[in-house]
Amino acid sequence: MTSAGNSVMRWILVGTAGVILLLTGCSSPAKYGSAKISSSPDGAEVVNLKDDTHLGVTPVQVVFVGEADTAEFVTVQLRKPGYIERIASFWINRRHSTQLEAEDNAIDISIDLEKKSSN
Repeated sequence: MTSAGNSVMRWILVGTAGVILLLTGCSSPAKYGSAKISSSPDGAEVVNLKDDTHLGVTPVQVVFVGEADTAEFVTVQLRKPGYIERIASFWINRRHSTQLEAEDNAIDISIDLEKKSSN
């Protein structure tokens, strides 16, 4: 093969390697953030208003996974029979390498629920 042929072959190999790297995850690894959501009194259902998913019943710890070093503004609704529904918003920063590390460094979110008046 001529030197021009070798040069073309080398560029094809380099280009192919670049495409493979892009397709196999040159993106940053997932990172985690966590929140401990509690209510007074306990036992309120926690719903993520972004997608209406049930996150648990207070007290509950929730882990959020996403791209490295990104923050997410989370809005949740707490529901408990006999109490006025409450909405709370907070930022979750995904900066932890593992779910366990995020859980160990969870932010505390505490919400007081108000009894419905009995009319």
